[in-house]
Amino acid sequence: MSEHLTAAPMSRRRFMQRSGALLFAAQCPLGLSAKALAGGSGAMMNSFVRIDPSNVITMLANNSEFGNGAYTVMSMMLAEELDVDYRSIALEAAPTSPEYYSPLFREYLTAGSVTTGSTFIPMRTAGAKARTMLLEAASRDWDVPMAELTTADATVTHADTGRRATYGELLEVIHRLDIQPPETVALKDPSEFKILGKPARRYEGAGKVDGSAQFGIDIKLPGMLYGAIARPPVYGGSVVDFDATEALAMPGVVKAKAIRAGVVVLADSYWRAQKARAKLKISWDRGANAKVSTEQFYADYRALADTTGMLAEDIGDARGVLDAADEVVEATYEMPLLAHATLEPMNCIAQVEGDTCTIWSGTQYQSNDQEVISRFLGIPQQNVTIHRPLMGGSFGRRSSKTADYTVEAVEAAMGESVPVQIIWSREEDIRSGHYRPLFVHKLRGSVDDSGMPEAWHQVAVGQSLMQGTKHDPTYMVRGIDIYSLDGCLQEPFGVFPYGTSYQIPHHRVESHNAPKSGIVPQEWRSVGHTHTGIAYECFLDELAHKGGIDPMELRLRLTKDHARMNRVLRVLKEKCDWDKPLAPGRGRGVASRIYNISPVAQAVEVTVAENGDFTVDRVVCVVDCGFAVNPLGIEGQVEGGLAYGLGGVAFGNIDIVNGEVQQSNFHDYPVMRLPQMPKVEVHILPSDEPPTGVGEQATTPIAPAVVNALFDATGRRVRRFPLSSQGFNLV
Repeated sequence: MSEHLTAAPMSRRRFMQRSGALLFAAQCPLGLSAKALAGGSGAMMNSFVRIDPSNVITMLANNSEFGNGAYTVMSMMLAEELDVDYRSIALEAAPTSPEYYSPLFREYLTAGSVTTGSTFIPMRTAGAKARTMLLEAASRDWDVPMAELTTADATVTHADTGRRATYGELLEVIHRLDIQPPETVALKDPSEFKILGKPARRYEGAGKVDGSAQFGIDIKLPGMLYGAIARPPVYGGSVVDFDATEALAMPGVVKAKAIRAGVVVLADSYWRAQKARAKLKISWDRGANAKVSTEQFYADYRALADTTGMLAEDIGDARGVLDAADEVVEATYEMPLLAHATLEPMNCIAQVEGDTCTIWSGTQYQSNDQEVISRFLGIPQQNVTIHRPLMGGSFGRRSSKTADYTVEAVEAAMGESVPVQIIWSREEDIRSGHYRPLFVHKLRGSVDDSGMPEAWHQVAVGQSLMQGTKHDPTYMVRGIDIYSLDGCLQEPFGVFPYGTSYQIPHHRVESHNAPKSGIVPQEWRSVGHTHTGIAYECFLDELAHKGGIDPMELRLRLTKDHARMNRVLRVLKEKCDWDKPLAPGRGRGVASRIYNISPVAQAVEVTVAENGDFTVDRVVCVVDCGFAVNPLGIEGQVEGGLAYGLGGVAFGNIDIVNGEVQQSNFHDYPVMRLPQMPKVEVHILPSDEPPTGVGEQATTPIAPAVVNALFDATGRRVRRFPLSSQGFNLV
């Protein structure tokens, strides 16, 4: 169930002014000449729009589609200004060249829930400029004023004379008259929108339902070999020697060879490669991580949390107030390693020919993959071509900074005359993947005489995502990884132009970068909020109960100076029936977060049995993501985001013992099942702010809201996760 409260029409000037702020100021280049690029396959009207003589309009998409709805919102934006049906637009993944880089990241990267916001002006501008060129062509060819022409359904019409021409038919005129893209163009007033702001079904949805959609794992090329890799049992281990005699004797097996990731078996089918892999006899050097264990991580991190960390924020005098307080609330929250568990495991096809390399890969991070491969092979970056199919989920996994699964395919393909596809099994994905880092947060707080939080001291300990990477200069501030504290700070920090929505008078936050260990940390849907949200929102609840203030009321008071979040919470309180009592054994919890500008809050209702089995009965989510480009898409992202976050907090956990990951598949690393899914109500607030992110936002509050609801039902606080490890089992 969703509710989209329609905003009153805003002035075009105000809308455009606001759309020029922050994420939306930079625009991709749109100045390609249609005449220069016209050819047998059609004319490039600008960087994003190609029109064929047959009247097929193609959009070159510079953001990846992995269930995030990117193709839908971008085609809607283009179609709105071109006056065509968004479903009629053909789509191609844009080439990996700088003109298609994200104006925010300055890389070819789809991440951070910025696709809608960062393309809203550029994609509409591309459509408007193409439409202007077509109108100019008809005007000059027919000798009629442009003001008398109209466009609809990819056709230009002059009502007085009855003349009509399709966009494709006007390409010859554009070429003949050498019509160039305009320098500037007026975009539609929001009151004129026919597509934007209206519920739209997923662009690629039909293909996913009928099976025609092509994911990376589906691609088959002539002569292609399939590779299965035997990986060391411990991350960082290496091959000492191996015997492939039995494997090579099996039908369809072509070769076995050592690569950096282990030993790869190449065969004429993945099944045969996988079966042959099991016959390999390998001697492993377990390496430096042979004694690594998650329990040791917890112990080491708890010890670090007791020491002074790097200072990120020090408002007022939190330590002084806490030292003088009669009562101090203390809590330590421990969050485990989490796998991404995408439905489509990692896979990549590579073909290496001389000084060129061609890749077919579902990737969020094309420019990085291109850069890493070119460096690995020692060839120019422009000699690496990447074809990007659909992806069966990512949640951050397919934005690997090391391009791990891509480089594996390249190395396996070296020396082969045909393409090679590497497919990870589910077990490889769980045991050998990259993980959401393990974190420990130690918190101390006190309340004043009125019960309001007065002092807050937080120390976060965990492995940095950015330290030592190429992103280090941007995302490390005074040695602190800003993703380790995202959502904990009251003031802007680093490149994040926003803090929490709360204001506590004495607020101190510190951080420790845990030593590098036998895992590779990776962004997980909503990044830092996956652990900071739990620690912050649950401890805030602890202070609310200490001060005798209702948790919803406390958040309303703390956000009185944050208009957008305060409005979100007020609507949530009404929609979730917050003041309506629940029956014994039931509980209600609330949490609110700001991830990438968009305020979001959720109220959760649970029912708990005496043995700890519980159900999440109802989730009410209110989100303010600016102008809602596609309300139906927002509803889907909210539902998917909270389902992902709920599964993570309920039973997500990676254990490492003696360097080896203990989990291997969905039987011991469960994910959410349909019967466990709660009733979800989505309320999208009307807004005249520019569109902002929604893909990760709903993941941020669901975990703490559920934990707070369990406390409301049982009086038990959970401070180590997942919930299943503490006797709370989602059924």
